[in-house]
Amino acid sequence: MSRFMSKAYARLDAYTPGEQPQNLSSFVKLNTNESPFPPSPMALACLTEAAGRQLRLYSDPTGRALRERLAKTYGVAMENVTLGNGSDDLLNFAFMAYGDAGMAYADISYGFNAVFADKLGVKSEIVPLKADLTIDPADYCGLGMSILIDNPNAPTGEALSRKAVERVIAGNPDNMVIVDEAYVDFGAESCVPLTKKYDNLLVIQTFSKSRALAGARLGFAIGCKDVIADMELLRNSTNPYNINRLTLSIGEAALCDPAYLEQCTQTIMENRAYTAEALKGMGFSMTNSLANFLFVKHSEIGGLELYQKLKEKGVLVRHFEKERIREYNRITIGNRQQMDVLLGRITEIINERRACACGREA
Repeated sequence: MSRFMSKAYARLDAYTPGEQPQNLSSFVKLNTNESPFPPSPMALACLTEAAGRQLRLYSDPTGRALRERLAKTYGVAMENVTLGNGSDDLLNFAFMAYGDAGMAYADISYGFNAVFADKLGVKSEIVPLKADLTIDPADYCGLGMSILIDNPNAPTGEALSRKAVERVIAGNPDNMVIVDEAYVDFGAESCVPLTKKYDNLLVIQTFSKSRALAGARLGFAIGCKDVIADMELLRNSTNPYNINRLTLSIGEAALCDPAYLEQCTQTIMENRAYTAEALKGMGFSMTNSLANFLFVKHSEIGGLELYQKLKEKGVLVRHFEKERIREYNRITIGNRQQMDVLLGRITEIINERRACACGREA
């Protein structure tokens, strides 16, 4: 770090993304919750030579066509939608817009939440998950500050019902409630319908997970007209061209193919159930994930050890060092072949460990 760096930022503990190996063919990559499927064929059709020639022109700073398509998809008006360069962009704006009163969020949640709070000087109220790693809505009512709920939560995958989230919204009428729904399409209930009822709700979603566009960097948020105006003010004061031309086109096309979205999410949910059942048979316990990943631990093998052994065998999963969850690993749900490779490698690790234990006892 240079001697010129601002002291306000030099102290930051930056977010650590999941590993992105350069040689992807060497690994079964189950660590960053990407889709195992390609984007919709309609989205891929946008990547044409003609579209490439248009890159000499700036993108539409209003994102009008995509916002209109999102509004139609989710049953709201265009004025109720804003766009972000990934959902992280929108979370950053939400912390900026609604952080003056402080922000309450779970102790085990998306790692970027704490980074945004630290960077922007937002006072944080860290609310512990219950012993079973679920959120108790009552813990968030009447706190007198903004509320952020990841639903489903990351990295646990546990989800609150829409009714439970509404308790939090109604219980904080004078403060904003931000609901990050990055994983909502894999079996949870969206709170988008509640944006028509409450003026203190902002729902954030992404194209990265269920729509298989992580590399395109596209997110969106839905809220009442005035809340979206807040977000638009910050977006236009930061980078009005935050979504590039290709991403705008790809996102709009992806929304035109709901059957493909349904097919992919259904397959991932089936693979999640298949993998969960197999892992339970091997002695794993896990949270009740409604995301495109499982959050698991084993009674005999520590979380770090399992992560390291799997990496040695060419399978990447995500391990976290936080004390409460260090015995867990988060496993992205891939296609059936990837899941079978994972299960095979775990079986090898368990057998090798038990064989070593028997050898020591002999």
